[in-house]
Amino acid sequence: MVVDSRSQRHSVSFSGKQLHHRVLQWKVLFVLIVSAFSSISAQIRYSVPEEMKKGSLIGNIAHDLGLDVKRMRAGRARIVSGESAEYTELKTDKGTLVVNERIDREQLCAEITPCSFTLEIILDNPVELHHVTVEILDVNDHSPTFPKEEIHLEISESATPGARFLLGSADDPDVGLNALQNYILSQNDHFVLKQLSRPDGVRYAEMVLQKPLDREQNAHVSLTLTAVDGGNPQRSGNVKIEVVVLDVNDNAPVFNQSVYRATVAENAHKGTYIATVNASDADSGSNGQVTYSFANLKGNVAEIFHLDESTGVITLSGALDYEKAKKYEIGIEAKDQGGLGGSAKVIVDLIDVNDNLPTISVMSFSSPVAEDAALGTTIAILSVKDLDSGDNGLVSCSINPPTPFRLQSSLRNYYTIVTDAALDRELVPEHNITVTATDSGSPPLFSKKYLNLKVSDVNDNPPRFLKGSYAAHVIENNSPGLSIFTLSAQDADSNQNARISYLLEETTVAGSPVSSYVSVNAESGVVYAVRSFDYEQMKNVQVCVKAQDGGSPPLSTNVTLDIIIQDQNDNAPQVLYPVQTGGSVVAE
Repeated sequence: MVVDSRSQRHSVSFSGKQLHHRVLQWKVLFVLIVSAFSSISAQIRYSVPEEMKKGSLIGNIAHDLGLDVKRMRAGRARIVSGESAEYTELKTDKGTLVVNERIDREQLCAEITPCSFTLEIILDNPVELHHVTVEILDVNDHSPTFPKEEIHLEISESATPGARFLLGSADDPDVGLNALQNYILSQNDHFVLKQLSRPDGVRYAEMVLQKPLDREQNAHVSLTLTAVDGGNPQRSGNVKIEVVVLDVNDNAPVFNQSVYRATVAENAHKGTYIATVNASDADSGSNGQVTYSFANLKGNVAEIFHLDESTGVITLSGALDYEKAKKYEIGIEAKDQGGLGGSAKVIVDLIDVNDNLPTISVMSFSSPVAEDAALGTTIAILSVKDLDSGDNGLVSCSINPPTPFRLQSSLRNYYTIVTDAALDRELVPEHNITVTATDSGSPPLFSKKYLNLKVSDVNDNPPRFLKGSYAAHVIENNSPGLSIFTLSAQDADSNQNARISYLLEETTVAGSPVSSYVSVNAESGVVYAVRSFDYEQMKNVQVCVKAQDGGSPPLSTNVTLDIIIQDQNDNAPQVLYPVQTGGSVVAE
């Protein structure tokens, strides 16, 4: 189900940069996905301008996800992972996502557009995983700037109309309409401005000679080149152009290739050879002497590559990182001593090296787990990531050593650990699970995540007696309260489930309740005589005792105790025959 929420307008103030208010349109794209591991996954997107103050509202997470604020607090809603997550803070008491620290779009994304970062919000009981993408909108907070304050050109007076002179480019870190849009050359009699764009979109300027120069009339020409962006209000930057008019240099340097290509591994050392550019000039003497320089550079290219101005050899002078830049396009200018120049381009493609370990993030972990958990019960949710590309960034996961659990994947780069066999706390009270993430590089790199899972007890074992029946002996004429026998049972469960109570099963003995003969201590299992036994009246008493645990529901086991009464010489002999009366014996 895809829901596009209503547009909302918010007025955002830019402290120290813009005092006016800017109307923004927020759009939320909300996608709900019911995943294979019975948790809810949703995707939501916000658009906010850069440079917002700390505490500024990004979006009402609770409202846009259809969540109750109480649900967010009860589920311990939290941001669990994501690049650049430090820029945001989740206010669970209000159900809102706010700015946590200043966001500079240019620092965060450089030239990448649209600029966004993604974070994950998770809730427990039940598990809900929501993906939030925050797009950072550009604010026109940078003016175009030139690499130099002045451009010095030496142009021969013999230069013919149509001759072109590179002026380079200005750099504006902003994007879209806020980026560099146009160049303006100050009014003059000799030159017109021509604006060009490289394949990568960089705008640069050339100055085209329209009217021949005359050194004798004017040996110097001063101009101003202005670069303007398309923001509102518009920003601009200037560079002065000082032209020195020289005598007769009528051939410009010409490169033997318009485009040079090179490849280099991202782990190449400083000083590594990249390429050699070569331009020739048909003039002689100083007018034919060519020097090389970088032109139309963007970012920190000049810190990464070094160009020998005499030989045209390009070498590596800085560190490369394929994960930040996959290729570089470098403008090269060849200029002779008369001020004429030609241009070429060097394209350096980077080769990815398997230099990043896979990372495993635990999004959710449920410990302990009940020993009667059904097969397929979710134990943990894991996220894996590898910054490398291609096979170097292709990650597979496994569980070691063999355990009653298995890994399954329902979303890209996400895994769930589920039960794959019955658990038994009495056999294994805890499990040490090792998850290994291995990439497909050569040689492969791997990382491990260790999880200790406790198994909670379920009342699945009844109390057990060592025997099915017991016998005890007691001498008649005993004292009431005499300890006759002690019954003892064991329960393999733990805690309350293993707490045993002993209960006398109510039966009858010689027409009287058995409880009138014996009693059982519920905690100790000691059997006591309630009355004095008489061997001449009763030879034995059989009682049934139940051992019952404290589980819910309780489990129990019965045992029979045969109490054998032993005779005591407590009766004198009686003469039954012959009968004696009045001191005489009467015989029959």
